[in-house]
Amino acid sequence: MKYHSLPPCPPTHNRRSLGPRRQSILSTTASALIGVLLVMPLAGKPLAAQQQRDRTSITLSPQQRAACLEVLKQGLAGDAFWPAMHAAEGLIDGGQPRLAVPMLRARLAKETDDRHRCGLARELVRAGDRRAAGIMLEILGSPTSNGRTHAAESLYKVNEIGDGRQFRRLLEDDSDPRRQLMVAAALTRWGNPAALTLIRRRLERSRSDELIRISAWILARVGDATDIPRLQAARSRSQDALVRAYIDHALALLGDDPGKQRLLENLRSEDGAIRTYAATFAGEVRDPRYHRRLLEMLKDPVLDARIRAAHSLLQMSAPPPLSDRQIVVSDVYPADAASPRWSEGSIAHRADGSLLYATTQFLGSGSDFATARIVARVSRDQGRIWDTLRVLQENVGKRNVMSVTLRYLEDPLRPNAKLGMFYLVKNAKDDLHVFLRISSDDGRSFGPPRQVTSGSGYFVLNNDRVLRLRSGRLLVPTSWTSDVGRVNHFQVRIWYSDDQGATWNESASRLDYPRRGAMEPDVVQLEDGSLLMIVRTQLGHIATSRSQDRGETWTDLQPSAVVSPEAPATVRSIPSTGDLLLIWNNRHEKGAGHGGKRTPLVAAVSRNGGRSWSRPRVLEPDPRHTYAYTSLIFAKGRAVMSYYVRDEATGRIASRFRSVPIAWFYDEDGEE
Repeated sequence: MKYHSLPPCPPTHNRRSLGPRRQSILSTTASALIGVLLVMPLAGKPLAAQQQRDRTSITLSPQQRAACLEVLKQGLAGDAFWPAMHAAEGLIDGGQPRLAVPMLRARLAKETDDRHRCGLARELVRAGDRRAAGIMLEILGSPTSNGRTHAAESLYKVNEIGDGRQFRRLLEDDSDPRRQLMVAAALTRWGNPAALTLIRRRLERSRSDELIRISAWILARVGDATDIPRLQAARSRSQDALVRAYIDHALALLGDDPGKQRLLENLRSEDGAIRTYAATFAGEVRDPRYHRRLLEMLKDPVLDARIRAAHSLLQMSAPPPLSDRQIVVSDVYPADAASPRWSEGSIAHRADGSLLYATTQFLGSGSDFATARIVARVSRDQGRIWDTLRVLQENVGKRNVMSVTLRYLEDPLRPNAKLGMFYLVKNAKDDLHVFLRISSDDGRSFGPPRQVTSGSGYFVLNNDRVLRLRSGRLLVPTSWTSDVGRVNHFQVRIWYSDDQGATWNESASRLDYPRRGAMEPDVVQLEDGSLLMIVRTQLGHIATSRSQDRGETWTDLQPSAVVSPEAPATVRSIPSTGDLLLIWNNRHEKGAGHGGKRTPLVAAVSRNGGRSWSRPRVLEPDPRHTYAYTSLIFAKGRAVMSYYVRDEATGRIASRFRSVPIAWFYDEDGEE
């Protein structure tokens, strides 16, 4: 879904068409579907705004589409800055980014006003340049900039928050309520429950028309049906026509029928501002009753009203976008006789907004020692459609290559950020090492291999396990044995690099544990900068260790209260909250092989650095399958995962993609 301009932005309408009061508040894939795709609503809550809309698409004739594009092209070429940005947005959404991007880049190269720079960078992100979000994050963090509120608003619209730390700090800063609301809006899209509470309270308690208007504008897009009574109450308190129009449009977007009718009436308002905002929301509500009036508005005397009408018509004629509240599940790599196992994957969110999903393809057999190579597919629509398979790393081992990690070696929003591909080269049961190849073009090609681990033995690096610390240090957590066939007892050994993988050192600590030892570690950085390690064991629980010196030394492993079979677990820090998210199998059967089956697959949140966890929520419950080797990143407010799915009847293993809104993990009352 697309997000449009808020009142804090500079005036965008024809000044002669609007009164002074209105001026002061106006602002600113040829692909193949792979496997089984399910798009499901967020369970357990009233349907969100995006899910309650009338999903009917309209049909535009070639002449009508051409008229829409002509309005947008004229707006793009005009002198009025914010209408030009809105026109660029419409062209990008209408499938014509090539018409907008040259102008955006040219203007950004010369622009000095931070508010305008935010608008230009925002539209470049929409057009497929995620790294332009770095401009907005820099402005947001500058205490002297005049564009901080614009930066928060623009980042909210394109659903980018960087590492989230700056947003979380600003959520506590109420010195600028408009900026705080926009920060809360962005964090709400990324699942922060406290941010949503702040927005709702501001709507209910504020006496400022401006803050009520902004709160309604935000809740229209991040709220749900439970917000309808709040909005109705706020409408009854206000006598301001524009505030009531904002609330009407929010109600319409949340599925309220009287709100939808009032939006239709507002499309014919004598007030140009109200017409413009009605046209803005009409495309998102997708009610076919708006079609005829929007066509008439292509000749509206207000420039931005024409632009918004054209944009909404193009929106309504296209398939609806993925909502912020939907879950996407797809078996991107289904198993068959030729390739009975696809496992140990990793996903990167690339600079163009696409997802690069790599995994291990085993050929002819599902054994850990079968021939295997690393392959990948790309999705440009958040995981609903995936393109054709290509090979990232051919087999160069005597047995195989496997267990891929895709990880940016620096801030992924920096220009020319390098993407690392870590993988294992397996030659024998006493010869397994970690290698790294680096890409300067977002995974389209990779440079020569560099060996990470040194010495003799069998070094296991699980898929998607490399951690980049806030200092830039890279950590590679491995479990080592001298010979997996003869000895088969593991110790944790950590490798680190402070020069983006050019050279590697081993930490001073080697961690051990009873029975088969300490296996398949994962490491996460906590809010205070310290590190938490989780480790697979044979004792029916996950073990943990901590480091205060960026991974150079570690405490002895200790048992945790988290029950688990002998299976890997995955832990990450959620950008929007700083909490930890753990994904694992929460069962143990004493005496059973590997401590029981790796099912179900569940998730829990820790708000205290991993010392305790919330009630587990079930991701995969089917006892006919087992689930393990989860990869996890966060993108566009979602937990984006891959993991293996083993069919217990056939023994075949598929590699599954799952994208879950972060808010789902905090919905403790939700259905499983």
